[in-house]
Amino acid sequence: MPLVSLNGIQLNYDVTGSGPLVLLVMGSGSPGRVWRTYQVPALVKAGFTVATVDNRGIAPSSESASGITMAQLVGDTAALIEHLGAPAHVVGTSMGARVVAELALACPDVVRKAVMFAATARPHPVTSALSKGEQALYDKGIQLPPEYSGAIKAMLNLSPHTLADPAKAQEWLDIFEFASGKSTAGTRAQLGMDRSQDRRQAYGAIMVPSLVVGFADDQMVPPQFSREVAEAIPTATYTEIERCGHYGYLERPDEVNRVLIDFLSGSAGRQG
Repeated sequence: MPLVSLNGIQLNYDVTGSGPLVLLVMGSGSPGRVWRTYQVPALVKAGFTVATVDNRGIAPSSESASGITMAQLVGDTAALIEHLGAPAHVVGTSMGARVVAELALACPDVVRKAVMFAATARPHPVTSALSKGEQALYDKGIQLPPEYSGAIKAMLNLSPHTLADPAKAQEWLDIFEFASGKSTAGTRAQLGMDRSQDRRQAYGAIMVPSLVVGFADDQMVPPQFSREVAEAIPTATYTEIERCGHYGYLERPDEVNRVLIDFLSGSAGRQG
């Protein structure tokens, strides 16, 4: 993956395919390679050039341990799109969805269409408390056992429909336990970002064609929060995917990819 100097930092990214450019922006604490399992192959097959990026805070991109702001992430994303050849379709999940919304607001000229999975425009008390707890664990040097960490991650991010199947639940637990590792200064900086503002009124100025996707069983970002984002954006379409949680793009990839590609290809209509 190329490492390039942009917006005053080093950004690690990857590009594959040919056709209109789509940039995928991951959520808090996760590397860009998470998209490669399902979304990248589907988008390339559909005729798109697909770029993934390790956001500021995720090595080997600059970790920015002294602190990260949403404005910096938006600037990084805009600079990368310019580097790759603006404009681009931009897709984000969770924290990445906030980056996409703020990018569409601040730099509409670099965005063809905006897609936001598990989007929220205002803080959720439980999610905020969880983030503060994760920051405290890092600050106190506490590392949870991977078995426990994996189980908590499964319960918070997956649908009860997924966890009801013991074999499927065990597959996810194995993945989460294997991927469990010590937090870094960069992931701690992402956790410490200010998420206290209510941005619903501001999003009324977004004019970029937008798709907001809620996941019906999402406990981290309940779907009504995503629906609020779609209601705030005058040009937005809202779609809700059933039987999946916060990681809906991994739990129900075929359905998510269908909705995503239909929208980016211009065949999606307004819903909700």
